Amino acid sequence: MAEARGKIKKDERRRKVFLLGASTVLIAGLLATVGFVVFGVPQAEPDDNSAPGSTIDGVESFSGLSREHVLSTVAFPELPPVGGDHSEDLTNCGTYTEPVDTWRAVHSLEHGAVWVTYRTGLPASEIEVLTSDAAANSYEILSPYPDLPTSIIATAWGKRLQVESATDPRLSEFLATYMQGLQTPEPGAPCSGGVQG
Repeated sequence: MAEARGKIKKDERRRKVFLLGASTVLIAGLLATVGFVVFGVPQAEPDDNSAPGSTIDGVESFSGLSREHVLSTVAFPELPPVGGDHSEDLTNCGTYTEPVDTWRAVHSLEHGAVWVTYRTGLPASEIEVLTSDAAANSYEILSPYPDLPTSIIATAWGKRLQVESATDPRLSEFLATYMQGLQTPEPGAPCSGGVQG
């Protein structure tokens, strides 16, 4: 009888150890998955106002952006992208009437450019305002972008602003604050000598 009780207790201990081990593995896997989802993809956050005195309403900030030059195209989590791995070639700053290569435009953002994109079908009067502004800025890319969720999106490295009108004063503030701004990984690097579009 004592021998049978001992065997039962031993079997119970084995089951507890097995269940504890299996539970630990399951919890570790769950934590790893949550960690990847939370920290593995750049997340939008309220603007940290990285430029002194900057308080532009609606600016989103993105952190954890990698900056490697890669030989293959990248699937960006944000479109238009706000940073990340990119081509070793850059898109020359300037005005374009056709969409530009996002993979190369991100390299321009790394050099301090602001990329202003607009929805196809934006009224000509709005495009005229955007074109005039872009002509005055040597570190700006202006281009249409397919399927934008709003009329105009301005992006700088790690920053994004969505507006409905070219005359929205926040757009000018965004350009003044983030073009060659404090968030720029390589300030002063050229925005020319690359690829047209």
